[in-house]
Amino acid sequence: MAVGRVPLIAGNWKMNLDHLQAIATVQKLGWTLQEGHHSYGADGAEVAVFPPFTDLRSVQTLVSADKLEIRYGGQDLSAHDAGAYTGEISGAFLKALDCRYVLVGHSERRQYHAESDEVCAEKVQAALRHQLVPVLCVGETAEDLETHGAAAVPVAQLRAVLATLTGEPELVVAYEPVWAIGSGQAATSEQAQSVAAALRATIRDVLGESVATATRILYGGSVKSSNIAGFMREPDIDGALVGGASLDATEFAAIARFQKHVGV
Repeated sequence: MAVGRVPLIAGNWKMNLDHLQAIATVQKLGWTLQEGHHSYGADGAEVAVFPPFTDLRSVQTLVSADKLEIRYGGQDLSAHDAGAYTGEISGAFLKALDCRYVLVGHSERRQYHAESDEVCAEKVQAALRHQLVPVLCVGETAEDLETHGAAAVPVAQLRAVLATLTGEPELVVAYEPVWAIGSGQAATSEQAQSVAAALRATIRDVLGESVATATRILYGGSVKSSNIAGFMREPDIDGALVGGASLDATEFAAIARFQKHVGV
């Protein structure tokens, strides 16, 4: 974790928790984070959740009413702004709900919905058009790892998107080795750092030093409170994209409190 980049601990709920369960989870998360005067938000780790679309209005209302320092975002968005695209969600809709972030290119979208790098690039552009911060997910499968090594596929996925961007866009990159997601077996902190460094070098090569220095790179894949400290000690890892563990407010809050484990 580098000085100057605010860490981001993000929870992807995937297709879990209805709107009532979402309210209970966010309430408990907010209360737990506030216990002991834990510093989060602008002065510490930024905490964000990615609920299902049907939960977003409930989360927005709760966060606003209780003045919780919890960000939130969509799990996906359409590459289109409006029109005859049944079942799609426009970035404009997410922005109207005060979403800060949106996931793009999660491995489950790539696998189950055949989302190509070109589609991911279009979605990143759509997010930026609506002043949303895209969290671009990249990662290799076990087969990719064996054939190409850890960094080759994530770097190629990232480069394909960056090549379509100009200026100094704000984005987050989440490195999620597909073989680690939900397996209980995370990458080592050294493995994650090696790929994160390669991703940052790619950003530097395409968009320049300023964007590379500012861009936060997260690790995702079987993250829990017992292993977060190791990842957060690495210089190019600026947070985590947490899956299953984010459904447990107590455990997710413990992950967000990584500072006590790394001496920050």
